[in-house]
Amino acid sequence: MIGWTRLWSALCGATVAGLLTCSMMTAARAADDRPFASWFQYRPEIDAKWAVIADPADSKRLLIRRKTPVEGTPLRRVLVLYPRPSSAYDIAISTILQVFYAKEHNVEFTVINFELNNGRGRQAIDLAESHGFELIFAMGSESTAWLHERYRGGAIPVVTVCSKDPVELGQMKDYDRGSGTNFAFTSLNVPVDVQMAYVRELKPDLKNIGVLVDSKNVSAVQTQAEPISKYARLHGIGVVTLAVQDPKNAREELARMIPDAVRTMRANDPDLSKSLFWLTGSTSVFREIRTINDNVGRVPVVSVVPEIVTDGLDTAVLGIGISFESNAHLAAVYADQILRRAVKPGDLKVGIVSPPDISISFLKARQIGMRIPFSFFESASFVYDYAGHAVRSVAHDSTVN
Repeated sequence: MIGWTRLWSALCGATVAGLLTCSMMTAARAADDRPFASWFQYRPEIDAKWAVIADPADSKRLLIRRKTPVEGTPLRRVLVLYPRPSSAYDIAISTILQVFYAKEHNVEFTVINFELNNGRGRQAIDLAESHGFELIFAMGSESTAWLHERYRGGAIPVVTVCSKDPVELGQMKDYDRGSGTNFAFTSLNVPVDVQMAYVRELKPDLKNIGVLVDSKNVSAVQTQAEPISKYARLHGIGVVTLAVQDPKNAREELARMIPDAVRTMRANDPDLSKSLFWLTGSTSVFREIRTINDNVGRVPVVSVVPEIVTDGLDTAVLGIGISFESNAHLAAVYADQILRRAVKPGDLKVGIVSPPDISISFLKARQIGMRIPFSFFESASFVYDYAGHAVRSVAHDSTVN
């Protein structure tokens, strides 16, 4: 395991000359020829400030360094642990790099896709401990769960990114105190009563909610599907659960389930004006937004992932949640505080962005004949106009709830 590390270090030494050599070697590749491209993507502007260096011996691993090191500051090594590819992680890592660059950290990121393999994950932790890494980013709920089970109380601080609610998942007792361990948690979830306050303003006489979720996505089921279903039933709202059983077959399953759900909704809402579909943060489900829209007719689709509202018609009409960018910004702020020794990870409360990010597609709203309250527009972070063009794209400042 260490052999290739030495080789890589020799090629990409800490000197500026070594870094520039590696940068030129990496830049010489066509973008689609990068061995990590199948699981690791980032915004194009990152290349102007950061060198993304492929590991010649391992396509599931890479190194990221500032192109211009910060003079007079120590080099800090950070491990970023991926469980798999995800567009959410692409947004998150780009945001983290932007924040760290602005805060002038002299940081070297080692990014490893451990594919939820226990042996490979353990090797990544061993590498971090033996090479003086000062922080681990757990990217996604799966990495968080894996690390929480195996590395809680470990020597290196862990900050979670793109992870769902740790209290709902049993990883934290409450929102009022820190973990008391090496973990600092952030959450992608908005409290369900907050989300439903918006929904009630949108549809005061709501009768039905169709909950779209991947049954294999435990975190989405426990922190998004089950809480909204429980809330709805307690308030006399009918719940239709559409749980995809095989994520690889999500398109076909959704095309079959959604028309059945619409027929069920018509039983107490003949014109479907008092019904909506609730789209959880299940990647296998929300990436099928076109299939969903093809089958829901005029029933609005509201997403807990603001990024699912986008340009064009392949979009949810509304998003009420925490954007991947806002969450990653907060995680980067937590990491900055920890690296500067300003706070211990275990003292940080669960980081929840407040107020939530609201996203609106007026193009989709007009297509399905839905009125968007003006108050939504006033507070929205992301707005697409009647032509489907982005006219506002500003995430809220990250604050601790």
